[in-house]
Amino acid sequence: MTSTQTRTKPQTRPETQPETRPVTRPEAQPFDAAAEFDRQAGTLTALGYPALAGLSDDAFAALVAPLRKAAVAHGGAAPAEGRLPFLLVVTRALVPIEETMPLTTLEGKKKPGFVDHSYEPGALERFVTVEDVEIPGEKVYLLVDVDRGEEFCGAIPNDAMAAIADRGRTLLTIEEGIAFVTQQPAALAKNKCFSLGASRSGDRRLPAVWRSDNTPKLGWCWVGNPHTWLGVASAGGRAGA
Repeated sequence: MTSTQTRTKPQTRPETQPETRPVTRPEAQPFDAAAEFDRQAGTLTALGYPALAGLSDDAFAALVAPLRKAAVAHGGAAPAEGRLPFLLVVTRALVPIEETMPLTTLEGKKKPGFVDHSYEPGALERFVTVEDVEIPGEKVYLLVDVDRGEEFCGAIPNDAMAAIADRGRTLLTIEEGIAFVTQQPAALAKNKCFSLGASRSGDRRLPAVWRSDNTPKLGWCWVGNPHTWLGVASAGGRAGA
């Protein structure tokens, strides 16, 4: 007779799943809208806006104070490098652009901003708010949910502005762009500058602020020309007192 041997299969160890631990994220810090409004108002006072407007510090504080309630009611996300939940805007009717632009600086720098010489004499007066934008205050107001629009760097400005309109957002005026850099110098970062499409002069020029010689510069670019370092800023809306 022939004996038959049976082979046993080697034992295999059960697969073990890697140990998983819950991901812990730092708690979001509560955003104090009132403190942010007070910071912005204080920045303007420290820069000398009251005197430029022909007002005392107390009179200037009384002028902007009614907007504090609107800022607190809006709230929004905490400030980030390229975003602000709201922005206290001073119009050229109160302080001229030629006087507010030199009060801007880049983050960590002291060199004052400037208006580029490409704006010929009288040109700034011709760059006015476009018809579909309504400014809620003659002298001061709030711009809300402000974004520098870095996603549009390298895009044709006309296309970017159409995309912003489709989202129900609004472009920024020159005064709003200056206010943005004034309150958030970090927003004007290298290769992340921005155009201001809500101020136009009836031609192909599109105002913009960018970095030049270690300082902010208010210039303009052709509306059909893309630049890899230039986006289009926008906001969620505007609010008066």
